[in-house]
Amino acid sequence: MIYRYTILYVASVPETLKFYHAAFGFKIGFLHEGSDYGELITGATKLAFSSHALMASIGKDVATEPPATPSYELAFETEDVSAGLAHATAAGAVLVKPITEMPWGQTIAYVRAPEGTLIEICTPVG
Repeated sequence: MIYRYTILYVASVPETLKFYHAAFGFKIGFLHEGSDYGELITGATKLAFSSHALMASIGKDVATEPPATPSYELAFETEDVSAGLAHATAAGAVLVKPITEMPWGQTIAYVRAPEGTLIEICTPVG
């Protein structure tokens, strides 16, 4: 088995793809003609988005609002957290936690995407 993709459920797939492209530079790999499903090119494992409407149409009951205290996050690695953070917030991400140096030597910052996903921008570990 391989880990192929993660799908996040969002209100607008095209708007979400545009944000992740503008904020983090991920290229859009696929957008279904109905605009209810799309994928970003993120390496071997894809980050995908599916609309709430599509999920409802196939009988999946999914959350339509992000939780106030999420149980997961996305982490995007970069050598320059400061530049990554500036780029993300300029594209519409909301700052959650400013740049912090962790005891194990990693630099991190947190933002929230417009659709509500918590995102860590971080340097490689050790």
